[in-house]
Amino acid sequence: MLIQSLSAKLGIATGRNLAELCRERFPRPAVWLMWIVAELVAMATDLAEFLGAALGFALLFHFPLLIGGILTGITTFAILALERYGHRPIEAVITSLVGVIAGCYVVETVLERPDWNAIARHALIPEFAGPESVLLATGILGATVMPHVIYLHSALTQHRIVPRTPAEAQRIFRFEVLDVVIAMGIAGLVNAAMLIMAASTFHARGLSDVGTIEEAHRTLQPLLGPLASTAFALSLLASGLSSSTVGTMAGQVVMQGFLHRTIPVWLRRGITMLPALIVIALGLDPTRTLVISQVVLSFGIPFALLPLILFTADRALMGALVNRRPTTLVASILALLIIGLNLWLLWTTFTGSGA
Repeated sequence: MLIQSLSAKLGIATGRNLAELCRERFPRPAVWLMWIVAELVAMATDLAEFLGAALGFALLFHFPLLIGGILTGITTFAILALERYGHRPIEAVITSLVGVIAGCYVVETVLERPDWNAIARHALIPEFAGPESVLLATGILGATVMPHVIYLHSALTQHRIVPRTPAEAQRIFRFEVLDVVIAMGIAGLVNAAMLIMAASTFHARGLSDVGTIEEAHRTLQPLLGPLASTAFALSLLASGLSSSTVGTMAGQVVMQGFLHRTIPVWLRRGITMLPALIVIALGLDPTRTLVISQVVLSFGIPFALLPLILFTADRALMGALVNRRPTTLVASILALLIIGLNLWLLWTTFTGSGA
């Protein structure tokens, strides 16, 4: 919530997005490096979400995974075509898809009836069980914060309503913060529901060897019934379609901001589809690919977050919306924690320690 609020604030206060400000204020080699990282992050997101949607199609309709990938490409092209009417129609579609995801996990939670006492205990006292759990935690962090969305959010707010006075800027920002709190609150609850379902449905029953999305789908039906497995596949499809669309939009913002160049959306969508289709065609494990791609996102967070903190703490740039010192302090601590987790992941991966 804090990071997305800062991103929205930057767009409202300056009328420019994060990538544009980086281009204006940093040396050209740094700009090129940040652009490359941002593009890799956007492509990693597209890879993960495209695979997720393809799996959703395959599980729901019993298609081969490659057919699911082709259907995902067609569907995302159709959603992105709405951009000619502005951002609002796409936002409405994405909001509807997020609503579908939330509804699916409400259904699954009702069917499972998890142990809320155990959930509260492990939420307050998290545990790492070796390098693999650190890898998963880093992937969850990347999937939640999503660095490319930091760039996108600053672009979505920069021209929506242009404030004419500092007081008007403050008022617009307050409404934007409310929007962020609601959106990120829902996203957080959905992420928590996913973890709760995996823990209470599989691990609590001793099924800790369920290691792929396809296995999870197959296992849900005998445990909780066909409604649960259908809801799982539908949530996977909705999540993949919504996030894949966002990744393509973010890629456009990143290129325009850093390089002042753009390519047609259909071309970007086509290029970013290729890695996912290659993964499917080669028969690689889609679940493992999903996790690794989200870890790439986590490593990209500092490249967006550190400039964001720097800019929003600059009074000459931000005016009345400049960060207060506690805000900058909390954001800086968060950035250090993310960097620390990434370094810890590298350490545990190469040394095998961290249990």
